[in-house]
Amino acid sequence: MIALIGAPGSGKSTVGPLLAQRLGEEFVDVDAVIEQAEGRDIPEIFLIDGESYFRKVERRETLAAIERGGVVSLGGGAPADVEVGNALDRMCVVWLDVSARTAADRVGLKDTGRPLLGGQVHSQLVRLMKERRAVYQRPATIRVATDTLTPEQVVDVIVSELADLKE
Repeated sequence: MIALIGAPGSGKSTVGPLLAQRLGEEFVDVDAVIEQAEGRDIPEIFLIDGESYFRKVERRETLAAIERGGVVSLGGGAPADVEVGNALDRMCVVWLDVSARTAADRVGLKDTGRPLLGGQVHSQLVRLMKERRAVYQRPATIRVATDTLTPEQVVDVIVSELADLKE
């Protein structure tokens, strides 16, 4: 079981399927599971039911995905949840670390699909990353700086680090 954590734009949804394929594991993107379970996209959930409701659904779906195993991509804020954080303490956690500038370039300057990035994406990412840095750092077994790496290179680094952990 491997959990991928990191800020929006760190590459979790891109790297996850590649890593799962390389390891012969299933891949689960919790954000996609939430949207399927709710029958609507995340911005709509935020708009209609609010962040509190979303976090409750995110906790439920994240814990269920972790229970099933494989490679799981968590939502950017999920590791801040106490129950999710406790679950992360019992597994390999890969923190895809990214700068705010690179993340903003990846998600676009006017990303409307990410409710917490409304308005100025770069400045919102700077704020979110500052708030969440310790939340990502605490459970991380492996940290990969993704700014200058292709998704395939990120997978190579993770696989190498996993091999080192087994030695």
